[in-house]
Amino acid sequence: MTDEFDEMYETFKAILDAFPPSEAVKRLEQMGVQPEVIQQIRDRHEQQTIRIKELEEPHAVVLGNRDTWYTGPQPKDKCWPAIEDMLLKDGWSKDTAIRNLDDSSTRVVSLLNHPKEKAFSTRGLVVGYVQSGKTTNFTSVMAKAADRGYKLFIVLAGIHNGLRRQTQARLVQQLVEPNPSLWSQLTDLDKDFTPQANPASYFGKSNKTHVLCVVKKNATVLRKLSGWLDKASDYLKDCPALIIDDEADQATVATKSINPLILNMMKSLPRSAYVGYTASPFANLLIDPSAEDLYPRDFVVNLPKPEGHFGTEVLFGRYALDGEDPDQVDDGHDMIRSVPEDDVPCVRPETKADIEGFEPVITDTLRTAVEYFWLVTAARRVRRTGNPHSTMLIHTSVNTAVHNSFERPLKHLLNRAAHALNDAVFLSRLRDLWDQETARVPAEDFGETKVPFDELVAELPGVLRSCRIIMDNSSSEARLDYENGPVVAIAVGGNTLSRGLTLEGLSVSYFVRAVSAYDTLLQMGRWFGFRNGYADLPRIWMTDELAEWFRHLATVETEMRRDIDIYMTESETPLTFAVRLRTHPALRVTAAAKMRDAVTAASSYGGQRVQTHYFHTNADWLRGNITAARNLVTAAISNAVRMEDRSGDGRFIFRDVPYDVVTDFLTTYKFHEKSPENDADLISGYIRKRVAVGSLRRWNVAIVGNPAGEPFSFIPGVSVGRNIRSRVAVTNPTPDFADIKTLMSRRDAAVDLAGDISKLTESGIIEERRRQLPDTGLLVLYPIDKTSEPGPGKKLRAPLNAEEDVIGVGLVFPKPHGGDSTVEKYISADLSGVRLEDEDFSLLEGEDA
Repeated sequence: MTDEFDEMYETFKAILDAFPPSEAVKRLEQMGVQPEVIQQIRDRHEQQTIRIKELEEPHAVVLGNRDTWYTGPQPKDKCWPAIEDMLLKDGWSKDTAIRNLDDSSTRVVSLLNHPKEKAFSTRGLVVGYVQSGKTTNFTSVMAKAADRGYKLFIVLAGIHNGLRRQTQARLVQQLVEPNPSLWSQLTDLDKDFTPQANPASYFGKSNKTHVLCVVKKNATVLRKLSGWLDKASDYLKDCPALIIDDEADQATVATKSINPLILNMMKSLPRSAYVGYTASPFANLLIDPSAEDLYPRDFVVNLPKPEGHFGTEVLFGRYALDGEDPDQVDDGHDMIRSVPEDDVPCVRPETKADIEGFEPVITDTLRTAVEYFWLVTAARRVRRTGNPHSTMLIHTSVNTAVHNSFERPLKHLLNRAAHALNDAVFLSRLRDLWDQETARVPAEDFGETKVPFDELVAELPGVLRSCRIIMDNSSSEARLDYENGPVVAIAVGGNTLSRGLTLEGLSVSYFVRAVSAYDTLLQMGRWFGFRNGYADLPRIWMTDELAEWFRHLATVETEMRRDIDIYMTESETPLTFAVRLRTHPALRVTAAAKMRDAVTAASSYGGQRVQTHYFHTNADWLRGNITAARNLVTAAISNAVRMEDRSGDGRFIFRDVPYDVVTDFLTTYKFHEKSPENDADLISGYIRKRVAVGSLRRWNVAIVGNPAGEPFSFIPGVSVGRNIRSRVAVTNPTPDFADIKTLMSRRDAAVDLAGDISKLTESGIIEERRRQLPDTGLLVLYPIDKTSEPGPGKKLRAPLNAEEDVIGVGLVFPKPHGGDSTVEKYISADLSGVRLEDEDFSLLEGEDA
């Protein structure tokens, strides 16, 4: 009986290729299959769909109960197995990397519509990481969709020819070449879309092949394609189409031409799915969801971070999010090198008027970066592992004339180095550089072994001989071409190198171009990605300000992904969730044109912490805060119901202090202007709103010190040891500025709770606050030693070196019982125009008429 049932289930799966699940069941009934057998078949299919829906990774937010028709590859498939074989030959592990790719691509395909549904128009978004294998993911999605009957595949591949060509080459290699008889192509390596004479030859019933079209996001090209599809509409009624929008936040969102053209194409395709792929979805999540647009209304999938991927957080570190233990948040690796602000005018014109006749100067930092690149390339040749290519990126300006001006001085530097290989002084400098860099980032931390300088020197002549200086921009003939043997190249460029394009074997980046938007900045991080065999060697030269922006961005990115994951577990849909995006004083979330539907979102302080991590270091500013803190302690003693002296443990607590003591303090204590989340007016306004509804009227004020530190006296009788909080180390520190990254520990957020708090998790502390102190806020003062030498092993930290002791402040807000009035500044989508209708289940329960 089991064999018979298995046979029947295989029949059902074969019918599923031609019909959606509900129709497939009807076919079984017409075949005379017993109802109990049909029920068993449905149960088994449901079990398989549940496995797909409940995959731990990737997380997804989905609109409604989408029919999960796709349950994974089948034995007769051809396109996906070909990709799997190729990746195995490339060294991917079957049990981890390939399995994760299989799961994540299966999840995306399961959210598309069955290709044989009569009509559909799906909108989805897949969020990955910069340089994390998104192309491989969407290629796998295309392969699996092709194996199930999708026919037309349109890939929108960025706005530059280089990326379009690179994408076409990848898709041909992974989809077309293993199964040439299954595919027809409307574009090729050198040719973007041009209208074909006879649509019937591609879409007529006699042509069973899948059709591949890889186009730039260019209005002229898309107009041609849209017009051609419109003329071919008679043949497209039965043509299931998948549109993949690579770098979906670029040029698609809120553009006058591209967006309408994509929507127009979809009108010619009655069965179509649009899936955007991006690592910077800020703009996509700010589209008005109620408009006829490309907002991902059907699903948002959050791809997991692949093992071994170098992302923003790994390189730059980030700030702790609410609910995180600061000790668990990494400072990043010691791979960022500082470019002094004085160097910037030497490598980038200061104004547009300076562009003509601009001559760059090879500064000490740029020369060091180039010399280090040659050393890295030689060391990688000694190791003989990983990517055979080696690239350096120099990105200082968007202007092509500026790029071209680098050619002569860089070639001069290369020739001089080639002639100096027998010069003891030159070799001594290279040896010192190599020893310094390999000491700062030990190879052993990445499972590698340091290459001795003497072994590396033997490879240097060959490295210098093969090194090319390439100006890769829209006006140059030269291009980075990785298709014809190993490349060693120093690439100078701008926008052609700043998005989507993979710079193979990228080891060194010199980057001083300031930009104003999160998405642009993140996408310029071509140094993110995989560094197999040389994970210890990449370095990035940039200004300290840019490094701070990337650190902020790492925090924004992590918080945004966490929001998507939280919404997934809270049964939200893409139409009801609004991802929060922290603001930054010097950066926009995305270009102004893409922000037209964005609002400043109301984000609650409830259940959150606010803490200071930026400080001025000048005496006047610091003395003002010391005075504000001493006045607060004086007022707290006068007004507290009870004072607890735990000075032996470095702590004091003043209980049940009236809220106006706290708001008075907030009018005199100065937060650093670079901390948008630490806005005294917003915090005070929030407190008053909560007071008006009967909460936050009483506060506990605590002082947290270090019992082993030098004493700091607030007022006579109230003294604790100073805390040590070192600053983030930078080579060229900004005068009068320190970033300590994190102030509060998890334990501090529970300082006023009764009982054993040592084992409480962050969520446990929030719940315990709700139980013990549901309406009481907590303000914590931290006296910080003005010198604050970093502890041993803290290589990325430097002494605080303030002119006076620093007063840090932490605020902990209880989670409110019901709703919460909100004031923290975040950018989010405006959902006000969305009409949400709850389903009416009353008819299901009512009497049958």
